[in-house]
Amino acid sequence: MNPMRWATIAEGLIEAVWVVDPQTRRILYGNTAAARLLGVEPGALIGSAVEDWIADPQDHVYWQEWQDGIEQTLESEAAVRRIDGERVRVQRRISPVTLEGGETVVLVAMQDLSEWQQACQRLETLLAELRAALESTTDGILVCDLDGRIRAFNRTFAAVWELPEALLTQPDDSAIWGHLAARVPDPSGFLSRLGELQRAPLLEAHDAVLLRNGRILERISRPQLARGRPIGRIHVFRDVTQRTAMEAKLRLAAKVFESSLDAIVVTDPERYIVTCNPAALKLAALERDPQGERLDDLLYAPSQPDWARLVAQALADQGYWEGELWLRRPEGPAVALLASWVLLRDSDGRPLNTVLFAKDLSEKLEAQRRIEQLAYSDPLTGLPNRLMLGERVRHAIHLSQRSGCGFALLFLDLDRFKSINDSLGHMFGDQVLVEVATRLQRCLRQTDTLSRLGGDEFVIHLHEADGHAAETTAQRIIEAISHPVTIGEMQFTLSCSIGIAMYPRDGATLDELIRCADTAMYQVKERGKGHHRFYQPQMNAHLLERIQMDHAMRQGLHMGEFELHYQPRVDLRLGTVPACEALVRWRRPGHGLVMPGSFIGLAEETGLIAPLGQWVLQHAIAQAARWAAQGRPLQVAVNVSALQFQQARFVQDVADTLQQHGLAPHLLELELTESILIRDAQEALTKLQALADLGVELSLDDFGTGYSSLAYLKRFALHRLKIDRSFLMSMPEDEADAAIVAAIVQMGHALSMEVVAEGVERPEQLQRLRALGCDHYQGFLFAQPMPADALLARLASLDADPTPTPGP
Repeated sequence: MNPMRWATIAEGLIEAVWVVDPQTRRILYGNTAAARLLGVEPGALIGSAVEDWIADPQDHVYWQEWQDGIEQTLESEAAVRRIDGERVRVQRRISPVTLEGGETVVLVAMQDLSEWQQACQRLETLLAELRAALESTTDGILVCDLDGRIRAFNRTFAAVWELPEALLTQPDDSAIWGHLAARVPDPSGFLSRLGELQRAPLLEAHDAVLLRNGRILERISRPQLARGRPIGRIHVFRDVTQRTAMEAKLRLAAKVFESSLDAIVVTDPERYIVTCNPAALKLAALERDPQGERLDDLLYAPSQPDWARLVAQALADQGYWEGELWLRRPEGPAVALLASWVLLRDSDGRPLNTVLFAKDLSEKLEAQRRIEQLAYSDPLTGLPNRLMLGERVRHAIHLSQRSGCGFALLFLDLDRFKSINDSLGHMFGDQVLVEVATRLQRCLRQTDTLSRLGGDEFVIHLHEADGHAAETTAQRIIEAISHPVTIGEMQFTLSCSIGIAMYPRDGATLDELIRCADTAMYQVKERGKGHHRFYQPQMNAHLLERIQMDHAMRQGLHMGEFELHYQPRVDLRLGTVPACEALVRWRRPGHGLVMPGSFIGLAEETGLIAPLGQWVLQHAIAQAARWAAQGRPLQVAVNVSALQFQQARFVQDVADTLQQHGLAPHLLELELTESILIRDAQEALTKLQALADLGVELSLDDFGTGYSSLAYLKRFALHRLKIDRSFLMSMPEDEADAAIVAAIVQMGHALSMEVVAEGVERPEQLQRLRALGCDHYQGFLFAQPMPADALLARLASLDADPTPTPGP
């Protein structure tokens, strides 16, 4: 057999080729590729035994079968041995070839698998590495082809989406997509978004997916490319629930940092400023961030020069420090701060930053100062209040106990100050009090204490003063207060009443001294005001008596101890008794019948006069109604107090009482004083007109003793003028009084009013009144006040003898 014949065919092949004689099992021909495979020269193969190059034991059996005449075709992997002994894996194909002469040879074609195996090994290694990387990532990864079929996913993906175990062992694309859709609140929206991504192979997307369990997944979807062309899509799912919450917290912290009203300064461990919030810049009056400056240089503590060392020590030992510091500012005064300083450490415990939280204490300190001022001083005048007065008096008592020197306490009250407030307003009254305080201070020494208790009450502590010094000071004060006061365009005159108590004679404590001085001042008020008086022990007895009387009156009104007596009023022309005046009496248990002069003044002071006056009005109208029902109509006059007249329902109460008892209004006369009418003339005019419209008759009592105003008098709907008894007492002997009475009678008649003379006790008074043309009189000359039954009996006797005669 000619080898060149095979060479012509085999040398052009990349495969290694042997031609083997099956009988001898020797290589008849081997091409260059075969020599290169086995590491020999091309000619070295010819004549060599096949067994020299085969490495698999079973191949010996195979070639033996060829020698035995068993022809068989074989295609398999096998191993050959190179000349250097190295085993090489090959892919071989063995087949018989029959030549022209009928001779059979064996054709062996082999392909070196070394590079392929190495490539496969590298590919397997790469795939293993990729799988390891896929499984080791904290992100869930899903790989799909262009048709949306799932090619791979990692365990993190399965965990994030909570894939059931069945879908891990037996993947089912439809079931997996259905499971994913079921895990989100909006399944249709989720699947719709996946469809959009599938229809756009090159689209990259970055969005978030909210799961039903509340977790948030960040989804990054990118195309999978091979040689620049899309072959699928990779979905990356990252659980960002904690990160989202942390980012929200960071945003909130940043917002708090920027919006905080407290100053916040962040420094490095050496306390050099890193950053600060706007509140800190505003507090420090800085326009730029003082980054890089040492914070300690901006702060100081007046009471602790080594404050910086104490702060550093506290931060190192405890991690925080709290206290008060002062902040220097480029301009203006320093600012007091309430500071909280904390140290931040890293995970290894090393100092990372310090943070100073500071609150401006300016308002707090000012408020504290103001509170102390308010606690110890009067807000209107700035004078010491009772609390500070108490401290100073206690100190004075302590000094007095050591030195034996006493002191005086003066209680001062302005006279008629309420009228100023009522007429000109409280703001005007406050200005008056400030002026009074200024005048009082000018009357005192620096060692004395002037305090305002409230309203128009002042208390003065005179340091180491005896009775003479106290009296001299009181007189000086009264004179200073009496000087004209000018506020705006208003000018007026004040007066004051002063009570004086001496330590230790009148009391051992401030409360006792004030009570005694107040009692003495009250005695001054009762005796005309405008002067001073020292406390006397019997004053308390008088005050206690008044307190007891007030209580007894209130109890008496409730228990029915008051009663009415009636004094007839006589018509001077006709000699008849057309009317009477109702006068209250108090039948006080243990005291007998008490006259009104003993209790009316106290009732007016305590306000009891209003309910007492209503009681008198009710019972007088009831009695007049009974007389009228008995066929003896008699007009009843009732005195009305200022407080009762000022009641908002006074007119309505009169109307209701008249209607209740069925009394004709003209049988009721209301006696008013001039002070009632001029206090608020317009209001008085309105009420008087309303009473006149009811049909009630009105009289002006004690005319000539008050501030009479003819301009007002002619406007009021009055029926009578009542001449005060003070003008009648000496009228027969005193021509001046007689002239006054004559003038009153003439004026009353000129104003179409009747004139009534009160307190007529002597015949010569009656004779003179009749000569002057007076219309009516009442007094002891005709009759004293008497109970209703006695008055009715007296009127009956008068009917029997129509000539009026003086009574007992």
